[in-house]
Amino acid sequence: METKIQTGPVSTDAQIKAVPKRKAKYKSLLTYAAFVGPALLFFLVIQIVPFLMGVYYSFTSWNGVSSVVEWVGFENYKRIFTSDETFFNSFMFTTKFMFAAVIISNLIGFGFALLLNAALKTRNILRTVFFIPNVIGGLLLGFIWQFIFVKGFASIGNMTEIGFFKLPWLGNETTAFWGIVIVFAWQISGYMMVIYVAALQGVDNSLLEAAKMDGATNWTLLTKIIIPLILPAFTICFFLTISMAFKIFDLNISLTGGGPFNSTQSVAINIYQEAFQNNRYGLGTAKSILFFVVVAIFTTVQVMITKKKEVEA
Repeated sequence: METKIQTGPVSTDAQIKAVPKRKAKYKSLLTYAAFVGPALLFFLVIQIVPFLMGVYYSFTSWNGVSSVVEWVGFENYKRIFTSDETFFNSFMFTTKFMFAAVIISNLIGFGFALLLNAALKTRNILRTVFFIPNVIGGLLLGFIWQFIFVKGFASIGNMTEIGFFKLPWLGNETTAFWGIVIVFAWQISGYMMVIYVAALQGVDNSLLEAAKMDGATNWTLLTKIIIPLILPAFTICFFLTISMAFKIFDLNISLTGGGPFNSTQSVAINIYQEAFQNNRYGLGTAKSILFFVVVAIFTTVQVMITKKKEVEA
């Protein structure tokens, strides 16, 4: 009786079954790469690579045009901390503006959301009206409000003799500051309103009805039930308004241009002037890196605090 000996590889049932699984896995990876790959590539080219190049140029002395790039180490950062008083003043203005703008914008946005979450017949129209300023470009919006502050308010003040309209809104350090805050809040409150409205619509009405039956007042409903339930919306809105207020540029440059006497100059304008007007690209990039670090710290701390409140609620 002859015995046949198989010298080639033996295909087991497990190996046969593994082939379709591997094909499915490769197909899934190819599909993932097809959809995510382009976005990842653009993110690397547009965000990561320029950021890393900016970090490099912050340690150099370069005018932004010449082919000669001189490595200076930490000299740019030393100069910022020791002799650049203008940058410090612009940072203080931006920080003060950020706190005022964030509080006012979120109060107005949340107030609009509470109003439009009620059963109003015109709420859809009002939502559109309140959101429209957000779709207008910042430069255009700034020039419109510049005309309103300079010409419109002056005309109303002359006709009514009301002192509020006679103030030098863009000619004085204090009034110019509040003028920028007003325009920023007017532009961004509608955007915050949309986020708050979406959160309010997710609140279970049965909870509110049960609380009302137990004798809860409107203030109790707002502070003890509604706000704790929509804290994630506050986290998002605070994060957005903090980052937007810190990075303000177009409204600032079109309303006041940083004046009078650089008293309303934001950090973004200071960096722009340093890099592109004074042709000190290395120093301007160093300022932008420091600015990035500060904004990252502020937003991270804010998210951590509000997320903690969400867990406690």
